[in-house]
Amino acid sequence: MTIADLTRLMEEAAVALDFEKARRLRDQISLLRAGGDEQDIDPTGLVRQQPGAMGLGTSQQRMTPPDGWVKPKKPDPMTTRTSRRKR
Repeated sequence: MTIADLTRLMEEAAVALDFEKARRLRDQISLLRAGGDEQDIDPTGLVRQQPGAMGLGTSQQRMTPPDGWVKPKKPDPMTTRTSRRKR
């Protein structure tokens, strides 16, 4: 589909008050415009990332720990805030 076809479908969906479909078509149009050549892009599975999902300015959707990372032990609640010194 070309950008003109998607624009026409988006306008038809907006007139029919199907704003969810119009939003998806608008996003596909913007992805096609940003990508360059229309024939090389398949926007079927593309989803826009939400800004700030993992922090401001990141494009990472899920945090992945580095290789070899081991989750630290939880501290013992019975021994926290105890010291041998008198206060």
